[in-house]
Amino acid sequence: MAETFDLIIVGGGPGGYVAAIRAAQLKLKVAVVEQKHLGGICLNWGCIPTKALLRSAEIKHLLDHLPDYGFSAENVQVDLKKIVARSRGVANKLAGGIGHLLKKNKVTVYNGFGKLMGGGNLAVSLNDKPVAQLHAPHIILATGARPRQIPGLEVDGTQIISYFEAMVPESLPKSLLIMGSGAIGIEFASFYNDLGVEVIVVEMLDRILPAEDEEISALARKSFEKQGIKILTSATVKKAEKSRDSVKVTVEIAGRAQVFEVEKVISAVGIVGNVEDLGLENTKVKVERTHIVVDGFGRTGEPGVYAIGDVAGPPWLAHKASHEGVVCVEAIAGKNPHAFETGNIPGCTYARPQVASVGLTEQKAKEAGREVRVGRFPFIGNGKAIAMGEPEGLIKTIFDAKTGALLGAHMIGAEVTEMIQGFVIARQLETTEAELMATVFPHPTVSEAMHESVLDAYGQVIHF
Repeated sequence: MAETFDLIIVGGGPGGYVAAIRAAQLKLKVAVVEQKHLGGICLNWGCIPTKALLRSAEIKHLLDHLPDYGFSAENVQVDLKKIVARSRGVANKLAGGIGHLLKKNKVTVYNGFGKLMGGGNLAVSLNDKPVAQLHAPHIILATGARPRQIPGLEVDGTQIISYFEAMVPESLPKSLLIMGSGAIGIEFASFYNDLGVEVIVVEMLDRILPAEDEEISALARKSFEKQGIKILTSATVKKAEKSRDSVKVTVEIAGRAQVFEVEKVISAVGIVGNVEDLGLENTKVKVERTHIVVDGFGRTGEPGVYAIGDVAGPPWLAHKASHEGVVCVEAIAGKNPHAFETGNIPGCTYARPQVASVGLTEQKAKEAGREVRVGRFPFIGNGKAIAMGEPEGLIKTIFDAKTGALLGAHMIGAEVTEMIQGFVIARQLETTEAELMATVFPHPTVSEAMHESVLDAYGQVIHF
C-alpha cells in the first residue's frame, strides 16, 4: 500500500526543504525524497562551503597586508587541510540543521530517488532497491542541476575538475586554468589567487561576469588583473592534453591558438538540469535545454506536477529556488500568491571584490526602450570604505527618467553582497528616486554610497 500525503517533494535542496516547511506551516501532510544530502548542492557543495573558503582567502589577503593596518607578523603559514576542514565542518553543521527543521515541522523524509509513476504515484528507490511507494495529488520536482560537461574536456576529477573537487583540494596547484567566468569560475579564481596560485580565466564571451552590467564587469576585470589573475575573453578552449603532472590547454583567441601549461583545469561552464529517470517521458511535462518548463507558480504541463529551483531554469540561485518553492506551495494551498518573476532576484558573486546586482543593466534598460537616468558613486568618496582600507568599488543605479522607478542597481566592492538587499526591497516596494533620496542612511557606513549614487542620478550628489 502506498503511503499517502498531500504533497511530495522530490529533492531536499534550498528549494525542496523550504517548500516542505512552508507546506507544513499550511497544515499539509508533506514528504521529502532526497537521494544524497539534505540542503542540496548549495549547502553541501556550493553556496555555504565556498563562502567559508573565500573567508579564509580574505583573511590570507589581510595577513599579507598587516603593515597597512599597523601590525607585523612573521612566518604566517597557510594550512590548506584546516581551511578545507573548516569549510566542510560549516557545511556539515548546517546540513544537520536541515534535518532537525524538517523533523520539527513533522515532514517525513525518505532517503532515495523518486520516480513519477503516473496518477500521483511516486516510486522511491535507493541503489536500484525499492524503498517506498508514495501517493499525493501534488508532486514538486526540485532535483537541481549538475556541472555541464564539454565534449573532449570532460571532468576526470583529478586534472580537469569541477567545483566538487575544487572545494576539497589536498594540495595547492602552482597553476590553474578556469573555463568560464560566471560567479562560480570567478569565485574560485579569487580564492586560489589569494592563496598564491597562478590563475588563468578563459571566457568565450567578450567580458567576464557576462550577466552583470558591462561597466561593473570592466571594473571587476581591472581589479582581478591588478591582483595577478590572467583573463582571456572572446576565447575558446579547444583541447586539453593531459600528461602525468600537467595539462596543456589550447585556447583560440581571435583565430589564433595559444597553449597554456597548467597543473589543473577547473570546468565552470554552466549546469544542466537533473531531469533524467524522473518518469517524465509519460507525462505532459515539457523539457527545454535540460530544464523543465514552468509557469509563475511552478506548474508544468502535467496536472499535479510542479518544478522549482535549478531544474526549472535560470537564474540558478538558491534564494530563487527557496522563494519559488514558497510561491508554488502557497498556490497549491489556495493562498493566491503573486506569480513568481525573476526581475527582483539579486545576484551575488563573493569574490574579492564582491559583485552584486538586481534588475536591469543599463544596456538592457535601453534595449527595452527606457529613457534612463544613471547615478554612480565610487567607494573612494566614502569615509567608511577608506577607513576599512577598501576604497575600490562603485555603486551604480539606473532609473526610468519618466517615472523615477528604480530599474536596476549594480555594485562592486567590499560587502556589496550584504548591501544589495536595500535596493531589492526598494524594487519590491516599487520605490522611486524620491523615497530613496529622502531616506536617511547612517554615517559612517559603506551603505551611504548607495544614497549618493541615487543623488548622483539626479544631479544632487554631495561627496563627489
